Amino acid sequence: MAPATVTKDHSILRMSKTAAPVARIASGDAVRLETADCFSDQITGPADVRGLDWDSVNPATGPVYVEGAEPGDVLAVRIERLETSDRGIMCTGGGWGVVGDRIDELTWRFLHVGGGGASWEGGPSVPLKPMIGVIGVAPAGADVPCGTPGRHGGNMDTRLIGEGATLYLPVQVPGALLAAGDLHAAMGDGEVAVTGVEVAGAVTLRVSLRRDLTLTDPVVETDELVATIASAPTLDEAASAATHAMAGLLHDRLGLDMAEAVMLMSAGGHVRVSQMVDPLRTVRFEMPKALYEASHGALL
Repeated sequence: MAPATVTKDHSILRMSKTAAPVARIASGDAVRLETADCFSDQITGPADVRGLDWDSVNPATGPVYVEGAEPGDVLAVRIERLETSDRGIMCTGGGWGVVGDRIDELTWRFLHVGGGGASWEGGPSVPLKPMIGVIGVAPAGADVPCGTPGRHGGNMDTRLIGEGATLYLPVQVPGALLAAGDLHAAMGDGEVAVTGVEVAGAVTLRVSLRRDLTLTDPVVETDELVATIASAPTLDEAASAATHAMAGLLHDRLGLDMAEAVMLMSAGGHVRVSQMVDPLRTVRFEMPKALYEASHGALL
């Protein structure tokens, strides 16, 4: 049976415990979320950029209520399918992005997405690696704009969160209130321009409850690795938090001595910058499964 679809007109701009759910699913069910691009589909051509409503960026489709989800649980969200439109948008400058201080005006490019790549007229083709920029659950405290990442998930802009990956989110409110949006056809680590290749599209997510896990921050798993994700005001703080989270996982889940876990991380793990342009910076610590699974089993 095909999963239920939530259309992109059911969207939120803030992740909130008071948001009314637009769909309800049980653990083990799949749901398909249609998504607008990060500009809420306001831009159809160059003429639209001057009238852009910046208060309506980074919408997420949802929220979806997961039956039985309670604070302390973990939501395992497998990304079964990720569909993107054939038109992408990028911008930078005018104070936006890491190098925005050297580009006087906000500069736009419109890209064709297809044939394995994304390119603007006269530019090179960037290989496609579709991913979800914004995905998360409602926070237990104050509302969080969808453009801000945190322990609830949100705008993590982590390129590992693509088709075939599983994202683990700590549930903070009853029903979890899952939402997703801000798809990218491609994005480099750091998202230094302040955008990736922004696209509309749809994601099919299969959601399961895990009560055997205890997490305080999101974790993403692919076929090759597990990565802890942390967001903080600075890259240093985010990197420290992601590293501490991975050390804790290896110690708690695999029973490794803390010193041994940290040495293994230092010998074969990797600190990666996910994004450095959002209100909080996001860093992940990647641990290849080949380093520990043969001797100690699965981490998650």
